[in-house]
Amino acid sequence: MAMISMQRTFTAFQGQRRLASGPAGEVALVVKRMAPRPDEPIIIFEDGTGRSIDFDLRGGDREVLARLAKLVPPPIEETTPPSEPRGRGRPKLGVVAREVTLLPRHWEWLGAQPGGASVALRKLVDEARRASGDKDRARQARDAAYHFMSTMAGNLPQFEEASRALFADDRRRFSGLIADWPADIRDHIVKLAYSDRA
Repeated sequence: MAMISMQRTFTAFQGQRRLASGPAGEVALVVKRMAPRPDEPIIIFEDGTGRSIDFDLRGGDREVLARLAKLVPPPIEETTPPSEPRGRGRPKLGVVAREVTLLPRHWEWLGAQPGGASVALRKLVDEARRASGDKDRARQARDAAYHFMSTMAGNLPQFEEASRALFADDRRRFSGLIADWPADIRDHIVKLAYSDRA
């Protein structure tokens, strides 16, 4: 059974107004068709990080989409390993060789594991990812909300207090502090910070 990893999404703002959210191509084409206004610049954010990103919007729609396909590749499909034994050597997809520095006792333990050091390390990493998955997702969501908030709301009232409440995971206080902020900005911050914990 194949599981598709989450697709990267983007959101464009013109001033304090949200223009579009979705895959890179959709957002880029909406932004490309917008009339530029010097008093309200357009900023595109990657939702997963909350950081602004620049898209090259020169040329026709096909050219823009072709450049974006290189910048933002489609999501990778993760598959469960086949039940058939595989051949010798490294698997063909997704294996990256890197250096790992461990103490001799760690190498001894890894070497004694079924399948050897590589299999044992992959299992340890997968187990750690499962164990801390919710905590990691909450931290990533908070960080993305903060990066977006810093860019779009850094000059708004109560920004410092709202930041403290966000990092303290005090959702009620946070929501109260940003209640008077422009609706599109406020709603996007809440979506980034808490959508996975609705």
